[in-house]
Amino acid sequence: MDTVVENWQLAPLDWPLRTSALASQEKTLKRNIATRVVSRTLAIIVGLLACGHAAAQNTKTSYPSMAPVEQYLIPDRDAEITLSRTAAPDSISKDADVMVLGRHGYETAVKGKNGFVCMIERSWTAGIDDPDFWNPKLRAPICFNPAAVRTYLPLTIKKTELILAGQSKAQMFEGIKAGLDKGELPAQGMGAMCYMMSKQQYLGDQAGHWHPHLMFFVPQTDAGAWGADLPGSPIMAGPDSDDRLTVFLVPVGKWSDGTRETE
Repeated sequence: MDTVVENWQLAPLDWPLRTSALASQEKTLKRNIATRVVSRTLAIIVGLLACGHAAAQNTKTSYPSMAPVEQYLIPDRDAEITLSRTAAPDSISKDADVMVLGRHGYETAVKGKNGFVCMIERSWTAGIDDPDFWNPKLRAPICFNPAAVRTYLPLTIKKTELILAGQSKAQMFEGIKAGLDKGELPAQGMGAMCYMMSKQQYLGDQAGHWHPHLMFFVPQTDAGAWGADLPGSPIMAGPDSDDRLTVFLVPVGKWSDGTRETE
């Protein structure tokens, strides 16, 4: 990373020293990225902010349609399990369930005992207009706590099932809306969070590995309630109207293996 603004700016920004006007623009960019972060799993979205609002608006996707399913799969099941566990410190992930991606959706590969679930999210957890929505290279290891397993994980599982069944982006989002409307998918509760601290994560062509971070999923909430997006605050907020929740994102200083981010 070339420059890290206020310790936690979202990816390399090759800008000169900022004037007050640029600082104001930066604040807007951070807020926009955090918003997109939620609609994606979050990590996937982060990189677009990093390149600047104007650049993001003008981005033409390199992935206009879904690639062959094989490109999203990891052939070595053990390798996928190992990578999934890197999302959180070993003290958490070693006793977690692990889900791996099959041709029709996620399957439980390892049964744990602490109520957490680790997996690797793919690109279709992004927002509908995200340039990385069909990016087959994207790998986002993530570990959900028990509350998120109940209220957030079902969204990821359902999105994946719909996409692998051949539905379009628009059909998938409509399916999620219908599921929420009918109560077939759970409303977001309190206490749900996840770890995304894998040094090997690849969150998009512009975000790259980004930063190790935590995310908190709550019912739709004003950012100010958490002090998010304020000067000096390490917390970023992103409202996600499609999934009917707000995500608060907090970068941390170490990867899951205990090494500092700069190492």
